Order: sequence, then structure tokens, then C-alpha cells
Amino acid sequence: MEKFKRSERLVALTKYLTHHPRELISLGFFSEMFSAAKSTISEDLVIMRDTLAGLEMGVLETLPGAGGGVKFIPLMGESESEVFLQGLSQQLSQPERIIPGGFLYMTDLLFDPVISAQAGTIFASKFAVLNPEVVITIETKGIPLALMTAQALHVPLVVIRNDSRVTEGSSVSINYLSGSTRRIQTMSLPRRSLRKGMRVVVIDDFMKAGGTAKGMLELLEEFDSKVLGVGVLISTLEPQEKLVNDYISLLELVDIEEQPRRILIRPTH
Repeated sequence: MEKFKRSERLVALTKYLTHHPRELISLGFFSEMFSAAKSTISEDLVIMRDTLAGLEMGVLETLPGAGGGVKFIPLMGESESEVFLQGLSQQLSQPERIIPGGFLYMTDLLFDPVISAQAGTIFASKFAVLNPEVVITIETKGIPLALMTAQALHVPLVVIRNDSRVTEGSSVSINYLSGSTRRIQTMSLPRRSLRKGMRVVVIDDFMKAGGTAKGMLELLEEFDSKVLGVGVLISTLEPQEKLVNDYISLLELVDIEEQPRRILIRPTH
């Protein structure tokens, strides 16, 4: 069988483990992959572990014993997070992003896989210690953020619909009051999509008054879900009193004015 140099093994190990976050993989699997002794693989993993820790790019955990192995936990260090969020806030603060009605255009950034993956890693870093079983969001703009968060946490994503779908079977639907538009709207979740009593994290793109987030929490009560936390990419400073009290926001919208065209978004402190 072909023998691989240590540098080649490290490249392949890094690629494989970062593409399978939080998945426990046995040393025997890598031993067969590289035709190398487990002791050799262990030495490779020590190098990888120390490098990732030094760069604050993640944690490599090893579990001893017959049922043990190694798993990669993606994290983003405080310094890297600060640089990313500062850059994203500058992109979002461009005056040309203001659209009629005083709204903020952010769809292009939300659906950029690089941006959503980095934001998802930040959310995962904050919620991983709570051991969630599933990530929840509502269609549609929050889906990329929630999907990347779910990937980093190695858990499924469940999407709440704005209406029920025949193709998804029976659903639970509720009416809720939008905190921003003050209109009654509907959200729906298929009964098969979520088991009773699951530990969930809610992720969304934007929060103004918190009506949508409150609606999601009320819908999840119908499934006896244990909501561990709520994360949003951007929240507004006003109104200060949200309909949801406990949430994490990565950025805050300080001010937006259609005339003159002015917008200020900054990382949340």
C-alpha cells in the first residue's frame, strides 16, 4: 500500500476532520486510510491539536479506549470573531444598502456561504456547551445562518414555515403578532420534523421588536421543546424592550435613515 508522508497525512486529516465537525472518528479508521500505525496517527493528531489551539481555530478532542477516537470542534477565537464582525458591520453600513421604506438589504451577504459559515461558527461556539440536539429557524433569510450553525454543531436543522405544506403531513400552526409590522401572521411546523422534548437553539437573521422570535418560542412550546438559546445576526437598539428577553445578537443596528442616507451597524458589545 502507498505510504504517506507526515505532511501529506496532516493535510488529509485536517480536511477530513474539519468536514466532519463533532463526529467521533476512530484512530483505526485513519490508520487504515493512511496505512499507518495508530501510534503514528496519534502523533499526527497531537501536532494538529496544538496548531489549531494556537491559532484559535478549534479544539481536537481525543477519547481513549476501545470506543474512543478523535473529533474536531470548530471554534472561532475572540480576536478572529472581532475582525470578522467588524468587517461585516462595515459592509452592512454602506448607504446604498438602504432600500425604500427604510429597510436594510442584506440578502446577498446572508447567502454568501463564506460569511454565513463564519457567523454560524460563532453561534456554534456560543451554544455548543449547552449540547443542543437541533437548530431551529424560520424561512427564508435565516436559513443559511441556521444551516451553517447546525453544521458546526453537527446537529440537524428544522425550518419553520410561513404556512403548512401538504407534502409534509400534519402540522402545528399558530398565529403571532409581528413586532415590527404589528400584523397577525402565521407560522407552521410539521409534527414529524421535531420530536417532543428536544433541546433546541433558535437562529434568525434579524430582530427588531422580537415578535417573530416570540412566535417561534410559542410554537416550540407545542412540542415541549427545551429552548437553550436564541441567536440573531442583527438586532436593533430600538425598541429597547423586546418581546424576547434572553437572546444573543452578533451585530446591532444603531441607526438607519432613508433621508439622508445614513446607516450605522456595529458589533454587539
